[in-house]
Amino acid sequence: MDADTKHDRTVEDCIKNCKPVTDYVLDSCEAIGHTIVNLFLAVGRLAMFMAQSVLHVFLPPFFPRLIGRQLIDIGYYSLPVVGMTALFTGMVLALQSYTGFARFNAEGAVAGVVVLSVTRELAPVLAGLMVAGRVGAAMAAEIGTMRVTEQIDAMVTLSVNPFKYLIAPRIIAGTLMLPVLVLVGDIIGVFGGYIVSIYNLGFSPGNYLTQTWNMMETIDVVSGLVKAGVFGLVVAMLGCYHGFNSQRGAQGVGAATTNAVVSASILILIFNYILTQVFFS
Repeated sequence: MDADTKHDRTVEDCIKNCKPVTDYVLDSCEAIGHTIVNLFLAVGRLAMFMAQSVLHVFLPPFFPRLIGRQLIDIGYYSLPVVGMTALFTGMVLALQSYTGFARFNAEGAVAGVVVLSVTRELAPVLAGLMVAGRVGAAMAAEIGTMRVTEQIDAMVTLSVNPFKYLIAPRIIAGTLMLPVLVLVGDIIGVFGGYIVSIYNLGFSPGNYLTQTWNMMETIDVVSGLVKAGVFGLVVAMLGCYHGFNSQRGAQGVGAATTNAVVSASILILIFNYILTQVFFS
């Protein structure tokens, strides 16, 4: 067999083995279609889970003891991390605002910037993210472990509704306690800015407090508290959802914990923009 014949056969084999361009296009479309279908399935499962959870929040029977325990776990035990975050955020905000406004001889606007930034945006968002990292992960890990060890299946066997016993108390506590945490964070954050402005930047205490009071309006505090309620609902809902639908094994519980924190953090930022547009458009 001469060299030309071998070359021709090699070319023919390559042509036979190569996939047409249309096959690559169809494979790409199939992958995109699977992704879109899976996305809609996930959204549908989350919507059904949310509907069931909210329904059981308002329907009896209620478990006051479980709700009280979750109120303490979410509110009281999250207070140190939220307070420290708000305090140093207010202090840093005062320093940075003073540095920027000094270029335009507008140092007197520091008090207004601190109080508006903390009450409107920073306290709700940072508190939501901190609670998502602490409480959302704990919810997903606890409920996911119960799913893996078949404790939830045992509850169903004993005619105990897991939505009523596990999900509803956490949603109630998350929605109620995050606004309380944000209100405390507002006070601590403004106080942090006050400390830096008075003892480091040389502001007059009376003038600083007067400017803070004059700049703050009711809508500033109310908008932050409404955001906090929504963020608390998001954190509790997603923590419970990912834990409740956790896959088997330790790897499944770890994935559920990670997904709970990541999805809650992303939705907090998305809802923060939406609610800001609603309140201040």
